[in-house]
Amino acid sequence: MKLNNRNIVVTGSSGGIGWAFAEACARNKNHLILVQRKSLGTEVDSLIKLGALSVQLILADLSNRQEVQKVSDELKTKNIDVLFNNAGLLTGGLLEEQPLDDIHKMLEVNVHALIHLTHQIVPQMVRQKSGYIINHASVSAVMHMPCASTYAASKAAVWAFTDCLQQELKSTGVETLCLFTPGIKTKMFDQIDDLYSKNMKVPQDSISPESYAKKIVQAVENRQNYLEPTGATGIAFFTATHFKSVFNWGLSKAFKGR
Repeated sequence: MKLNNRNIVVTGSSGGIGWAFAEACARNKNHLILVQRKSLGTEVDSLIKLGALSVQLILADLSNRQEVQKVSDELKTKNIDVLFNNAGLLTGGLLEEQPLDDIHKMLEVNVHALIHLTHQIVPQMVRQKSGYIINHASVSAVMHMPCASTYAASKAAVWAFTDCLQQELKSTGVETLCLFTPGIKTKMFDQIDDLYSKNMKVPQDSISPESYAKKIVQAVENRQNYLEPTGATGIAFFTATHFKSVFNWGLSKAFKGR
């Protein structure tokens, strides 16, 4: 799908990958609908200057089901070409040390809101015989590390959901793209040390949100269904996928224990 003159929805768009993707789509002259928990205010004007044909803000807390429904009701009034389910929260640490409230909130955003919005938008895309659903999983969906139990579970759910949906949408003109994101230098990436480093040596490899946003645009325009990591993370991802025992052995060296 060529990303030009499209109606594109981006959740979690106030920073990081979401904002970088919005900027990339603005340069390609698209209509943007940005779902944010808090408004960026005048910063959104910069998207118009970059070339966006229009920009609409929808303010919502995606950990709240009623607010997710509010977003979906608004989106059902439009012809959406791309839905980028990017919003996400991070949890980490030994399982028993993770606050249950944080786990539940993370699952609401990472899994429930993503499924809810997709559920509401897919029928419209099927009717128009075109569309792209981009779901933000993570390398954690495949690379199961100590201290990432609940977060990895949420991302594995995103992967499974997207994989199943891809099969359902064959021959409809609607595509899916599952992002197995590596370390991206965002505010969430900066939280990893706080949550993980007490019990585990944390990899520091990362790329910029802008670089990754370009990869997403290319993946959509090339009609890819998966965007896997490259470089050192790509090697680890391949190992976790095909040589699980080797990957787990490496993790045992990084895990500091309790």
